[in-house]
Amino acid sequence: MGRYLNGRDVVSGQEGEAYMTIDGQVKLMFAVRNLRATVTKQKTEIRTLGRRGVQHKTNGWSGTGSMEIFFVTSDFQRMIKQYKDTGKDTYFDIQTINDDPTTTVGRQETTLIDVNLDSVDIAALDAENDVLTQTINFTFDDFDTGEMFTDPALGNA
Repeated sequence: MGRYLNGRDVVSGQEGEAYMTIDGQVKLMFAVRNLRATVTKQKTEIRTLGRRGVQHKTNGWSGTGSMEIFFVTSDFQRMIKQYKDTGKDTYFDIQTINDDPTTTVGRQETTLIDVNLDSVDIAALDAENDVLTQTINFTFDDFDTGEMFTDPALGNA
């Protein structure tokens, strides 16, 4: 007999929200279909006498992400146009909240700080699709966490 993860404690991807803060204004990111942000550690290979293997020393990190959004907002096109017209780039924050009321793990909040867009579709047409979406890649310079998940209540076999 063992312990196991209850299926109801797997967090639903639909039970969440995302907000962006630009110049102090908070805006619901209603068009987000999915969003993923990743921190990648940067490492230096270290070779030392007396050891044939390569060791690794962490010396930094980099934040990247992507989001697929429904093609129903011009927010990101405005940011790119501002950069094209004036040279002023836009940095903003994104707060994500996972909050599935069915689970015992609670909610988790993460804020991506100084998000900067890599690419944005400025026009789209597609006769083969029922809905238009676009994928936006971005970087971020920092992140913070608010509430974090607790350990789930395990079932007994």
